[in-house]
Amino acid sequence: MKPGGSEGGSGSFLMGGGLVLMALGMYLFLDSVRVQSGHFGWVSGMIGRGRQGMETTSMGIVFLPFLIGVGVLFFDAAKKWAWWLAGLGLAVIAIEILSRIRFVLDMKTTHLLMILCMVAAGAGMALRAFATGSSDK
Repeated sequence: MKPGGSEGGSGSFLMGGGLVLMALGMYLFLDSVRVQSGHFGWVSGMIGRGRQGMETTSMGIVFLPFLIGVGVLFFDAAKKWAWWLAGLGLAVIAIEILSRIRFVLDMKTTHLLMILCMVAAGAGMALRAFATGSSDK
């Protein structure tokens, strides 16, 4: 028996080292992604199609159902159609915002390959720790 009552902790070392390597690779990958706003969202793209692909500058129409619903709710909160209109308007605004998001990977190819190798090597080390741990028993 080795000191500490184990075989030197090789499975634990492989698992810990693999998880650290994978986490570092994923952090570096996500750190290299830039988030920006695109030209058209889902709703503004449909409005812009009628204008031969030109972006519309009157995006207030997206807020109109929400504002009408909220206005009616302040007048009479018992109106169910106003709750539905306000909820629909809020959903349209959220869809428009989320559909404009664009992800840009901003790094050199060599850096991308090194990061992907780190993630793959970490996954391999962690899987090897599982394999050696199950064969020891």
